[in-house]
Amino acid sequence: MTRRRRHTVLLAASVVALSAVLAACAPTDGEATPATSAPSRTDGATSGASPGVSGSPTGSPSPAPTSTSAPVAIPVDCEAMLSDAVRAQLAGTPLNDPALGVPTGVQADGSLECAWRDPRADTTGLFTTISRMNRGPALDMLNDLADTEGFNCYTPDMGTRCEKTWQNTQYPVTDGRTLYWRDGVLIDTMYSNLAPSGYTDSIIASIWG
Repeated sequence: MTRRRRHTVLLAASVVALSAVLAACAPTDGEATPATSAPSRTDGATSGASPGVSGSPTGSPSPAPTSTSAPVAIPVDCEAMLSDAVRAQLAGTPLNDPALGVPTGVQADGSLECAWRDPRADTTGLFTTISRMNRGPALDMLNDLADTEGFNCYTPDMGTRCEKTWQNTQYPVTDGRTLYWRDGVLIDTMYSNLAPSGYTDSIIASIWG
């Protein structure tokens, strides 16, 4: 074989070898070339994390998501919203006595004010306000009560509940406050020496069933 023919054969062999390498690197039919993955975070941040409590009464509250259904109806009768057992515990305590000089009953904004107290009593009484409050303001308020005033907050009955009791500064009785928020409605009760068992739970059952 002449030198010119040998050079031509070697060149042809090189071209065939290069074509084979390129064919091996190309994607096969129906297979997409993998996309470059974005770098993952390694700084320890957790997406969507939020402070709050679940179950036991400690720490700052995290209210349940706001319902997208129609607004919940606020009760219009302070006595009718309570169970028979709770009403029995309040028997003999005047309801919404005008002599107290405080707003009671259904208010212009649709909220309900309930005052269980004998005007002649020095301290014994229970006052409840049921009103509408959006999730943001409610969360801010409940977090503040938990963080700065030592309220115990937890999440029962698809809502958020915060409560605290303390010793009355003037009389040897127990005072307290219980709040419950759910679906844009806040039940806020202040009491002194009058805490019927199941009172807030009875209101919750009346509103949400």
